[in-house]
Amino acid sequence: MGASLAPAFLLSMPQMTDPNFSRTVVLLCKHSEEGAFGLVVNRPLVTTGRVTVNLEPPVSTDRELQVWIGGPVEPQRSWVLVGDEPEAMEELTGMRIADDLYLSTSPDLLRRLLGPTPPPFTRLVIGYAGWGPGQLEAELEASAWLMSDVDRDLIFNTPPEQLWETAIRRLGADPNALQMSRGVH
Repeated sequence: MGASLAPAFLLSMPQMTDPNFSRTVVLLCKHSEEGAFGLVVNRPLVTTGRVTVNLEPPVSTDRELQVWIGGPVEPQRSWVLVGDEPEAMEELTGMRIADDLYLSTSPDLLRRLLGPTPPPFTRLVIGYAGWGPGQLEAELEASAWLMSDVDRDLIFNTPPEQLWETAIRRLGADPNALQMSRGVH
């Protein structure tokens, strides 16, 4: 296999029929010969009522909490996407995805995220998008995805319902004119 494709944005083609990935922007975090791992970054889910998170001790919040659906795989798992240089990354368990973009599983950060003044540029993401060995490459070859550079500002400063179209237009393409390839091109 060649070099890793991550980090990158994967932008689903308009004809993508899988409801999990229709009009999505996936932040591709990891890619190797073993497969790929990414998070959908434009699927918010606003919770209402009390949310309790399994931390020791448990943490609850009654405020409206925005949770992001990262993909259909393992919806019981969660991550915190951090769009900033964390003050002390060494105390946060996680990984650097790109400049000013980290994925954390830190219970302390999760506790702060649920608090009354959550840190800016942080998102609670549940589930993920995963691909087995060679699967993503096959989907790219079939033109199921467009690839572009990761843009932290696009993730955190673009309304989620506009993110997919904005990301495609930044590539100089019109989403309405895109077609998936059929056969050899």
